[in-house]
Amino acid sequence: MQWDQIADVLSWIFISGGAFFALTGTLGIIRFPDVFTRMHGAGMVDTMGIGLILVGLMFQSPDAITVIKLGLILVFIFFTSPTTCYALARASLAAGFMPMKPRQIEIMTTQHKDVVVEKKAAKKKSKDKETKSSKT
Repeated sequence: MQWDQIADVLSWIFISGGAFFALTGTLGIIRFPDVFTRMHGAGMVDTMGIGLILVGLMFQSPDAITVIKLGLILVFIFFTSPTTCYALARASLAAGFMPMKPRQIEIMTTQHKDVVVEKKAAKKKSKDKETKSSKT
């Protein structure tokens, strides 16, 4: 294998891994229950995703100045993203938001599961009524 082929393979591995981490962080922002757990998904996982994507782009860059610029962006992201999450957490605490306790999260997820089961049962019941009314 030549260097170009090795660089392409490494680049795709890093870019794919970064895309996976970025998408996982995005799902964490959507699915987590409170502001503090969402910050963890945004700050930690997305930083890893962006870092991997930038490393993958470094393998594809044609000259050294581009690698240096991508490296500086990477260093900037690694310092600013966790710092931003820390500042946001401090501001949330100062505004009166409190982290959820594990028991609160457990109750919330149990209630969510009950609601989903109730909605499925209601849908099935309405479908059964529709099929009975269409048969008569």
